[in-house]
Amino acid sequence: MILGKKESALDRVLGQVDSLDEINLANLVNKLARERAFLETIFNTSLEGILVITDGGVIEYANVASYKMIGLKDADVGESTLWRLIPGLRTSLGIEEEGRLESSVSSRELELTYPEHRYVRLYILPFEGDTELEEESAGEARFVVILSDITAEKQSSEESLESERVSSILLLAAGVAHELGNPLNSITIHLQLMERQLAKLEQSPQHDKLASSVEVCREEVTRLDGIIKNFLEAIRPQVPDFQTLDLYATLEESLEFQASELEDRGIQVEIDAGTETPIVRADKQQVKQVFFNVTKNAMEAMQPGGLIQVKIQSDEERFYLRFGDSGTGIGQEHLSQVFQPYHTTKEGGTGLGLMIVQRIMREHGGQVGIDSKEGVGTVVTLEFPKQNRKFRMLE
Repeated sequence: MILGKKESALDRVLGQVDSLDEINLANLVNKLARERAFLETIFNTSLEGILVITDGGVIEYANVASYKMIGLKDADVGESTLWRLIPGLRTSLGIEEEGRLESSVSSRELELTYPEHRYVRLYILPFEGDTELEEESAGEARFVVILSDITAEKQSSEESLESERVSSILLLAAGVAHELGNPLNSITIHLQLMERQLAKLEQSPQHDKLASSVEVCREEVTRLDGIIKNFLEAIRPQVPDFQTLDLYATLEESLEFQASELEDRGIQVEIDAGTETPIVRADKQQVKQVFFNVTKNAMEAMQPGGLIQVKIQSDEERFYLRFGDSGTGIGQEHLSQVFQPYHTTKEGGTGLGLMIVQRIMREHGGQVGIDSKEGVGTVVTLEFPKQNRKFRMLE
């Protein structure tokens, strides 16, 4: 197993294996066995499930923790696919029946019912640039799957939830106070200038300068208003007003509201509505807010003239709305933090948009997933439970 690019003493010996005599060859085999046992021990002491899969989903390696999490058996390794053991994952990732994983990073939260009921956070990461591994497998790509059990996080006691809520509010308050400082200072300075000019001037050539100052104040007030709005929505979420809702019609309304901004940026939106009308039980205003935030992020990730593609799919239990952009993508180091408050890579961003999206989706019994590749773009998948979900028998 290759742990890094730097050549080790063992690598040098392996390079001379053809010239080794019987004794040295036996020593080399023993050394390889010890190193394999050492690495196995490291992986098996991890509390997180670690798997290696092919781009077709076939499981080639699994540590002890992953056996317990997804009900894996020895006979499954090398034979079964991850899609069989975690039903719905293939659809969530947008992979067709005979399709294969692409070299992007993916993040999902899943609810598992077998071998026991639990919630799992899943990351899929490609082996980047591992040419030796690809040559050994006839060019077939490999991916690392990391599974974290977040059941305790989901089933926290009321006391723990209250503590987290207070901590979140304090964090939000600190961030908002910091964000409000700069625009307030700017407004104060320009208002002082306006007061001095107004005291001296009525009809004067200085009028344009005064109008410019007023415009600056207006822009800063708008920015301030947006920050306060996001802050209030994050700390005072409303209970959803569930009603029968057509997601496609709601999406069209949301895009119509953003039409002028899309036109200004020269961004096109293409929608593949699928074959089934996406009817769910949901709060219309909150769902529109989700669509608005996701589309806004996509717009801001692209240069003018970009393309947003929305694809609506379904299976027996859920509708999947995939928002794909042609933007810069999200790096692996940022993917695990995109739902944290105030984590943003955008200049002037608040870092609250995706946190609000995740909260609303959870309150609707849904999930939000992200697949991204730097320099190619990002796909945000919104999963909504169907209005009349069918029961699926366990295998």
